[in-house]
Amino acid sequence: MSMRSPEKLMSSGVRSMKLAAQGLRTWTPRQFLAAVVATVVFGLILGIATVLIPNSLFARDIPPVWWDYPVWILTSISSGMLIATYVRSVNPAQNEVKPASSAEDSAEKRTSRFGIAGGMLAWFAVGCPVCNKFALLALGYSGAITWFAPIQPFLAVGALVLSTSALIWRLRGQVACPVSTKQKELVA
Repeated sequence: MSMRSPEKLMSSGVRSMKLAAQGLRTWTPRQFLAAVVATVVFGLILGIATVLIPNSLFARDIPPVWWDYPVWILTSISSGMLIATYVRSVNPAQNEVKPASSAEDSAEKRTSRFGIAGGMLAWFAVGCPVCNKFALLALGYSGAITWFAPIQPFLAVGALVLSTSALIWRLRGQVACPVSTKQKELVA
């Protein structure tokens, strides 16, 4: 595996962001509506389950910390937009069914996994550390406070990185498709 220089990584990141912005500009009103609806639904589910939205269904023993709300909102937005990338536009020319290559399939699976992992990490990150049954069973009440609560900010960063990366890859893929070496040789 070759190491890439920091300049090449930065250049690649800037290129990905530009392609993602181009992909976003191709969205139809239907995709924007799907993003808004998915963001609200994801935000409500996460907010109610973690009691960031006070409700009578769930209880929270430890009050939320200040960073729970921005992580909740940003993860909801990126997850809602990610979900909207799976909505097809109504333009038949853009919806041509093309045979998927194995590279496209693996990229599709990767973004799906990253999006799901980001959503799950967000739930662990903004939830009450002692209300989380997994942490409580594995560590006990004092262990959840002592060991799990301090790593929640890192889980939050991971959730934001994973969901945002998945979104950027999906948006980038809407305007720039990977072409394998074999396909390049056939075209040339």
